Amino acid sequence: METVQLQISDETLRDGEQQVGVFFEAKTKRHLAQLIAQTGVHQIALMPSIHPTEEHLVKTLIQSGLGHQVVASTLMIQKLIDQAKACGVRQIILFHAVSDRLLFLRDARLRHHPQFRHKTVDDAIPKSVLIQARQDMLETVLQHLQYATQLDLKICFAAEDASRADFDFLVEAIRQFRPYLDQFLLCDTVGCLTPEKTYIWMRDLLESTQQAPLSVHFHNDMGLALENTVQAVRAGATGISGTFGGIGERAGNVALEQVLNGLRLRFGWEVAGIDYDALEKVTDYLHQLQVYATPPYSAQAQRCETGIHVNSILRDRQSYSIFPQAEPEIWFGKCSGASNFQYLFERHLQHPLSRSQYEQLRSTIKILSIQQQRSFSRQEVVEMLERGILTAEAGLGNDQD
Repeated sequence: METVQLQISDETLRDGEQQVGVFFEAKTKRHLAQLIAQTGVHQIALMPSIHPTEEHLVKTLIQSGLGHQVVASTLMIQKLIDQAKACGVRQIILFHAVSDRLLFLRDARLRHHPQFRHKTVDDAIPKSVLIQARQDMLETVLQHLQYATQLDLKICFAAEDASRADFDFLVEAIRQFRPYLDQFLLCDTVGCLTPEKTYIWMRDLLESTQQAPLSVHFHNDMGLALENTVQAVRAGATGISGTFGGIGERAGNVALEQVLNGLRLRFGWEVAGIDYDALEKVTDYLHQLQVYATPPYSAQAQRCETGIHVNSILRDRQSYSIFPQAEPEIWFGKCSGASNFQYLFERHLQHPLSRSQYEQLRSTIKILSIQQQRSFSRQEVVEMLERGILTAEAGLGNDQD
């Protein structure tokens, strides 16, 4: 066996729990975190800004001795970087979209511009507009990278939708961000890569960035996440991000235990620091919990709960849904945003409400989801509205979409 150096980042407790129908109570999450830590993975990602319960969990895990592994996934907002630092984490994953499709949708200036308000990147948008959106993104990210660096935090940057980004712009982002980073994480957010394309793409990126430290985070929408990840490692990727059991939103993520065992059996490569016997203990526990990844191409794989994703789907169906024949199925729960209710009331009930009413509904469904440890279908939410369990009274909320 040959020992290889790869950074292994676990997303089971964050991205994994975004799978509709998966809910880990606090005690379960603590036990899972301990089992995952025993495998020797280098990072265990959580997102303290989702809810106070997640913030408490991060603090608890750090106090229990996992401070060298626990990492906080964090939006590009300074107060959330401060929150992560206050939890006691030593490292964060800052994430931002890099594809023109998502940059155009999320650029605040363009979102409120009357000329572009109801358009997508497919609507013959002038090149100059897209270039400006890219420049705005570079400036925003650099500002937050510099801020996090001043707080003495180790930083990984997760490039959301990197697989659909303009190649030259992606290279420029890697070059500009590299001085601040431990790793630049390339995300195939909608699972559209193929093994052949992955190898060439990774090889070309490494050549164009003088062998920058590039990690990969691949989704399984087309059932190719495992082979895509293997090919990325073959091409020179320095890190892997995924979940145990491959759980996660839609058809899930690459399964870490499959990648690690696959590299060992197929190429004779063992990742330094990994306890291979401990991998099975994590997957066995997930089986005990009856938590399994959703099969690619299934109806269940079209389900979406995460608020920031639903917000994008509202304005551009292709933002997080790559199958034209399949209609996204919006669910409601702990990871929901106000946009989930906007989608419900405007697309299905044809009864628009105010932003504050959507926020109040979002806050209430989060509480119910945590209390009942589950997510809710559209039909269930409509029934709760009819029975008065959910009310659309105006209220305030501060969670992210």
